[in-house]
Amino acid sequence: MTQPLLIPCPSCNGLNRIPADRLSDAPRCGRCKNSVLLNTPFELNASNFAAQIKGDLPLLVDVWASWCGPCQAFAPTFTQAAAQLSGRARLAKLDSEANQQLAGQLGIRSIPSLILYRQGSELARISGAMNMTQLLDWLKQQNI
Repeated sequence: MTQPLLIPCPSCNGLNRIPADRLSDAPRCGRCKNSVLLNTPFELNASNFAAQIKGDLPLLVDVWASWCGPCQAFAPTFTQAAAQLSGRARLAKLDSEANQQLAGQLGIRSIPSLILYRQGSELARISGAMNMTQLLDWLKQQNI
């Protein structure tokens, strides 16, 4: 059995210990019984941000706004990436309009912006819409 990973539940923010070799077994949260690993992006906001950036599995955050054309164009790619990266990374979307204070604290200057977190720390950041190949290449550079 491999070393367990701490992974926050996207539904209740509870931390779950999941062996790395069991990530493909559709793990459920010990607290709320919902899926811990989703194959679609989940919503990030000011109330769950601090809990969700913790954990051993990387969290990729797409900071976007509904009025942003490039954000809208990038959204399907980000959704497809969530399905492809399930078990390797978790993906979340942060609406910069609905969470202006948090977006300001994060130093968001342009959208879409992608921020990669692991264990509560920012690992990398990039701005601008990308296609799937560019996104996966950038994540590969970050060892994801």
